[in-house]
Amino acid sequence: MSTQEQDSVKEPTVDMKIEVHIIPVADVDRALRFYRSLGWRLDADFEAGPEFRIVQLTPRGSECSIIFGRGVASAAPGSAEGYLVVFDLDKARADLAGRGVEVSEIFHKVYDTGVEVRVDGRDPDGRSYASYASFSDPDGNGWVLQEVQERLPGR
Repeated sequence: MSTQEQDSVKEPTVDMKIEVHIIPVADVDRALRFYRSLGWRLDADFEAGPEFRIVQLTPRGSECSIIFGRGVASAAPGSAEGYLVVFDLDKARADLAGRGVEVSEIFHKVYDTGVEVRVDGRDPDGRSYASYASFSDPDGNGWVLQEVQERLPGR
């Protein structure tokens, strides 16, 4: 964005919050069992006939939920990706592993060549937003755990 374009951007006057992230799944009951096994709160499970069912769950401490079901998503099962921010990456990994989830080792990202490369281990400088682990649900929807211990200004 050019300086002129940045200067012309108006400050927002209305709060907007991301409330729900849609997760495409092949088997609603299998997905429900998986996300409940993570300890996520079940907010809703509504069925309106054989063509429509919506399930909503919320991770502990989150103001944003996920939904999935029948007649909910047009994307292919396993095509969603999301980030889960955690304060303690080691504790989050241990919790997931203790629940039977296959979770990656901790990694950080390097962009030396202009292309993202995952490198084993924590960010060498210990920065917030720079150390990760990942896991997938049974359909292959990917989740990245991102450790944030100190928020950037204004966040």
